[in-house]
Amino acid sequence: MALLHLRVVCPAESVPSVLTALRNRPGVVAITQAQSSDGAVVTADLARECADDILRQLHGSGALGAGMVTLDPVDTAVGPLAEKAERDAPGEGADALIWDELASRTGEDSSLTATFLGFMTLATLLASIGVVTDSQVTVVGAMVVGPEFGPLASIAVGLVRRRMKVVRRAAAALLVGFPLAIAITLLLSLAARAAGLIHPSDLAGHRETEFIYHPGWFSLITALVAGAAGMLSLTSSKSAALVGVFISVTTIPAAGNAAVAGVLGKWPETGLSLAQLAINLAGIVAAGVLTLVLREVLNRRRSGA
Repeated sequence: MALLHLRVVCPAESVPSVLTALRNRPGVVAITQAQSSDGAVVTADLARECADDILRQLHGSGALGAGMVTLDPVDTAVGPLAEKAERDAPGEGADALIWDELASRTGEDSSLTATFLGFMTLATLLASIGVVTDSQVTVVGAMVVGPEFGPLASIAVGLVRRRMKVVRRAAAALLVGFPLAIAITLLLSLAARAAGLIHPSDLAGHRETEFIYHPGWFSLITALVAGAAGMLSLTSSKSAALVGVFISVTTIPAAGNAAVAGVLGKWPETGLSLAQLAINLAGIVAAGVLTLVLREVLNRRRSGA
């Protein structure tokens, strides 16, 4: 059962608005009210399907202006009340889109932080090693380590919700992260070449990793499919599917290959790698936007029904 535990902390004068949003609402059970040092506390358990409507009503009433709301998944819920909540709520929990939850999840992963830059750099370095050694395993590892999907998903959310501040913040993370990771990888590749660790011949005849610098229609198609799968995973809380998304798109590997190929004098390969990177980034964002728009349309039709 896809139940959530809702906890609202608000001023005492906002309690009636919160209770109005919760009472007599299909899918909401176990409403309680208490007092804390920060104000009144209202809790309830609700089916995931009705969470977005309730949060929208709470925002609209101003009940959350001076407080906060938390939503936690209920791992196990048994008994008649849990069954009633699931039975009464319209739709299916796996199909429910909770905008506040999505904004929170993508926002956490889209900020320009030292940790984000560290993962970007390490992932790009791993990709460059995979390219030089013609190791698909290392390249796949770099794909999984790369944190770029968070900002891409955040850009899609910001565009659909018309929140340009979110778009600018996520875009800044990518516009700083990728060039910095490529620059550091390039400098270390220069040091490796000076030390005799890598040679131009290392990039010759690499059948296992040549897909990285061969952009084409299938590059775009893969990015679109992976971007849609990634956004569907985020909106349905099926995070396990994200791993498959990470190892489907050629973003980090293209960045790593661009740096190494440039150091070794393979300029056409560098250009093709950067083209591959741009195609994948644009495809993921476009697919994310289309997925969110489609899910919002389906949610509105369901709510209207």
